[in-house]
Amino acid sequence: MDNGEEKPILVLGGTGHYGRHIVQSLVRSAAPVRVLSRNASHARKILGEIPEIVEGDITAKKSVTEALNGVGRAIISVSAFAPKLIRKLKLIERDSVLAVLAEVERTGISRIVYISTYSTSQDLPRGVNLETARIKSEVENALARSKFNWTVLGAAPSMEIFFAMIRGETMIVPGGGPLALPTVSPVDVGEIAAQAILRDDLSGKRFRMVGPEAISFAEAAKRISSVAGRTIRFRKIPLMLPKIAYAVTWPLTPFSDALLYVNQMLGFIKLLNQFPQDVAAQVPEVHHLLLETFRYVPTSLEMEAQRWINGLQ
Repeated sequence: MDNGEEKPILVLGGTGHYGRHIVQSLVRSAAPVRVLSRNASHARKILGEIPEIVEGDITAKKSVTEALNGVGRAIISVSAFAPKLIRKLKLIERDSVLAVLAEVERTGISRIVYISTYSTSQDLPRGVNLETARIKSEVENALARSKFNWTVLGAAPSMEIFFAMIRGETMIVPGGGPLALPTVSPVDVGEIAAQAILRDDLSGKRFRMVGPEAISFAEAAKRISSVAGRTIRFRKIPLMLPKIAYAVTWPLTPFSDALLYVNQMLGFIKLLNQFPQDVAAQVPEVHHLLLETFRYVPTSLEMEAQRWINGLQ
């Protein structure tokens, strides 16, 4: 690897759920890292003193130009799937990312790693309208048409999804979830992405990032219980209410950011329960390919559960 004589690696979305782990992995590898953040002091609290922080917004060309100045490589791990940003999702995840790619091409940077969804929008079940999946697919198509040395890393749902469903001593899951769901630890995403950006031999390749196994929410509740030393009950609630709420909120989304976010979350719940089991069955093969391509110790659900417990203490 020739990182442009140790030019910094720019991480866009470096304070996000996956981005902060990408930055941490790069720091551990002693690679020079730069992060573009809207709030430099907040970014510093999350990322520590080592990464270079450029304060600015990905939607502002001046900020992007400043952040890219002198950069050798770039990782794009941008997400606007949050209540305060959901209305700007298209602007941040599509328009701004495409503008970044144009600026990257102008500066002569060739190596790009893009963090995308596990499956593209074409794989979504009928009746599920998830804008973020369509947008990620558009960016992937733009990369495929480009001359960049690019790699796409499609992340399975974060293992955080299991813990997000826990309320007190109960894991409450609308519809109960699928029989088996591929998930990935953000720690693994960070390590895989950090290794990928430092390599030049993965051009034009798309990898699915997933943990060692696909499991159900009911099984996850049992295994988290064993780590926590207390019983976390699994409770399935009817999916009909979220389905009705999805249909009712959709016409109202132009008028409320909160309703738009809720609607997209409800769509994700519908998608979750329709997760194709043939895709879940491919997890061992997909994970084996990751282990053949990248050198890391995979994070098990038990390891992630311990991180979650430590975070609660």
